[in-house]
Amino acid sequence: MASMTLGHTQSGDGLRSRVPDSFCNGDKLSKLCEEGRLKEALHMLKLMVQQTTKPPIHSYVCLLKGCSRRKALAEGKQVHALIVQSVLDSNIFLANTLVHMYSKCGSLLHAHKVFSNMPQHNVYSWTAIISAYADSGEVEEAINLFQKMQETGLAPDKVLFVVVLKACASLAGLEQGRQLHSEIIKRGFQSDVVVGSTLVNMYAKCGCTEDARELFDNMTERDVVSWNAMIAGYAHNGLGKEALALYEQMKQEGMQPDNVTFVLLLKACASLAALEQGKQLHSEMIKRGFQSDVVICSTLVDMYAKCGCTEDARELFDNMSERDVVSWNAMIAGYAQNGLGKEALALYEQMKQEGVHPNNVTFILLLKACASLAALELGKQLHAEIIKRGFQSDVVVCSTLVDMYANCGCTEDARELFDNMSERDVVSWNAMIAGYAQNGLAQEALALFEQMQGEGTKPDEVTYISVLSACAHSGLVDQGRYVFDSMCKNHGVTPTKEHYGCMVDLLGRAGCLVDAELFMNKMPIQPNSVVWMTLLGAARNHGHVEIGRRAFDRIVKLEPKNASPYVLLSNIYAAAGRKDELAKIRNEMKEAGVKKVPGCSWIEVDNQLHAFVVGDATHPQSKEIQAELDRLVGLMKKAGYKPNLSFLLDDVEDEEEENALCGHSEKQAIAFGLINTPFGTPIRIKKNLQVCGDCHNATKIISKIVGRDISVMDANRYHHFKDGFCSCGDYW
Repeated sequence: MASMTLGHTQSGDGLRSRVPDSFCNGDKLSKLCEEGRLKEALHMLKLMVQQTTKPPIHSYVCLLKGCSRRKALAEGKQVHALIVQSVLDSNIFLANTLVHMYSKCGSLLHAHKVFSNMPQHNVYSWTAIISAYADSGEVEEAINLFQKMQETGLAPDKVLFVVVLKACASLAGLEQGRQLHSEIIKRGFQSDVVVGSTLVNMYAKCGCTEDARELFDNMTERDVVSWNAMIAGYAHNGLGKEALALYEQMKQEGMQPDNVTFVLLLKACASLAALEQGKQLHSEMIKRGFQSDVVICSTLVDMYAKCGCTEDARELFDNMSERDVVSWNAMIAGYAQNGLGKEALALYEQMKQEGVHPNNVTFILLLKACASLAALELGKQLHAEIIKRGFQSDVVVCSTLVDMYANCGCTEDARELFDNMSERDVVSWNAMIAGYAQNGLAQEALALFEQMQGEGTKPDEVTYISVLSACAHSGLVDQGRYVFDSMCKNHGVTPTKEHYGCMVDLLGRAGCLVDAELFMNKMPIQPNSVVWMTLLGAARNHGHVEIGRRAFDRIVKLEPKNASPYVLLSNIYAAAGRKDELAKIRNEMKEAGVKKVPGCSWIEVDNQLHAFVVGDATHPQSKEIQAELDRLVGLMKKAGYKPNLSFLLDDVEDEEEENALCGHSEKQAIAFGLINTPFGTPIRIKKNLQVCGDCHNATKIISKIVGRDISVMDANRYHHFKDGFCSCGDYW
């Protein structure tokens, strides 16, 4: 009796290895690789190597390519070992394929080692290693290697030019790109449609849209990739209208769009909030049969959400025949971007129930939703899941965790997490500095800013916004001026409107309104409505009627439908006792058809988010909440509380003033928290608007009479109330 296993035959002569002839067929091994059966193919190759008849080079190449497609690094290393064992590692074709395999499997170190050990290199060798560096994000080294190749006297081919042009595009390396363009012309490759399209893409990604368009218009041949490159150049430079116009030209010239075209155009619509054009594209996609494409559908969801149509986005999402993690992320992002953090978190629960595994982007979006709602307990649960799923070493996820804890008022937890990060980039530092700034810890923010520079991380524009904001919220005028001047003179950062806005805020909060207005008049860029609103807010805080009126006039011209300037100017007139002007501005507001954005506050109790809107009585516990508010008002009056009517927009009778002010959303949320949490438990609240002076004063008193720590994150910063005091020191 003889028993037989794969590649082995047992007979009376003993055990000897033999590969059946059918298995020596290269087509069989190729088929195994194409089907992804790499382990079987590898086992077969090992048996072939053991025979006196060595396998053909093609067998190694097939298996290496299969490993590249599947990103199977372990199997690829075993094939490499067999190549060395067979003394084939000097074969230039095999070595090139090995470099490519290691690159696709994400092992740049092994790719470089193979390349360095090659006795000779051809253009394909250089293309393989340059592609490896470019694909790994090491684009500067990719360009350096290209220059080294040229020094050897080898001439680049079209494929290599495309690889290096893409590296220049990702690096925004315009100068290198122009040099490559000159070489391409010298070598006669400028008429190649792929090279031409990549040049268009390079110029567009480097911000030279006019050069890109000139090159595009002069192309002798254009395919859909060429059109997509110009359209992408997505929108990438904020020229969404031009991208949509180019699509119309594309259709007129008879070029058929593909799925990439539609994805680019939808992103352009999303950036412009161009809902009507987005709907038209949606109709065209259905006509052309793209409605089942998961990438297009996910981009459609994103477009509708960014245009504020979350219900349409959700309907489309629910009707998708196939959904991947990108689709779920698009819908979660849509909710988070539209201030619907509660819905974003609920969708994540559904995502888990349907067995879809979240990725790092999912957690980043959800943490931002938690931060926007100050939902600390939910954020902690996400933190635990992040650790469980192995994302704790992701620098972006960790930076977002730092931001979430800081936004929930837990700066100590945020700092502990920050200090324990194995890797920190500028985003990580910015998250912690911003966390200190919005929690009123200016000295800590400035100290960390110094530490950041001491450890060799260069501050960027965002860093300076956070540092200047910290100075503004703490009255550190001299330090703020120094940071601003240093940013410009010593660090080469050109101030943006956000930096100028921070300086106006710094001066305005300190009561230097005349200086703030003079500063605005000397700005090299035109102040936008946000900067004028900053000045108007400072005028409200310091009761400066004339400057407040001038700021109001500027804002109304820029944003005629914005209710905030009307509210702030009304506060100024009410505080100054100017009843005639107060009545006039209220009438102007009504005639303009401007409506005040209602105040809304959120509080998390037992992992559930509860929302309260000013004057709303629909909450199931509204009666208990009102009873608690009545009780608090009585205690507050005994403690010296007097309602500040300047923060009421509408005229009310004296007996109605308490009810009107007690209807403010944060007071409702505080009352709800008091009756639904154990004594001594801290209360954390998130509000969509800046807390008004009356609520700020009332919350200080409440924190003392009930013996609770109360934290309120408003639209600008955190206020931590304890024992009748606020962490802002009434400087806000």
